[in-house]
Amino acid sequence: MGLRRESRELALQILYALDANPSVGVRETLQTFREENSEVLSRVRGFAEELVQGVQQQQQIIDAAIKARSKNWSLARMPLVDLNVMRMATYELMFRQDIPKKVSINEAIEIARKFGDKESPAFVNGILDEIEACPKTEESSEEQ
Repeated sequence: MGLRRESRELALQILYALDANPSVGVRETLQTFREENSEVLSRVRGFAEELVQGVQQQQQIIDAAIKARSKNWSLARMPLVDLNVMRMATYELMFRQDIPKKVSINEAIEIARKFGDKESPAFVNGILDEIEACPKTEESSEEQ
């Protein structure tokens, strides 16, 4: 497994933990993951933390983009794994010019396949394809 995939999987776990236990803050959650994953390469932890912090900082925009493209699904009804995989990928699509869009989508699909249920990859792919095709995705990444 590549370092970025490992980072994304770690970021997914952190985002999931934040959603599952909202009373614990981002700093505390990151510190717990640093302690529990001390053997993980600092580059892996660094990119994971960038993703988590980016998703947290842009969550309103990210959630609005996901919600606008998820027909008949409210964010509250989505499985937390799928939602957080899409949040990470949407953050990459909208705010990270250094990551090719297809890479972000493919990584999200593979992570959804590993951690989600059997419908997760198709669900994640469908929504991310629509987000990627949106002209606003280009504008958002240029503003960063």
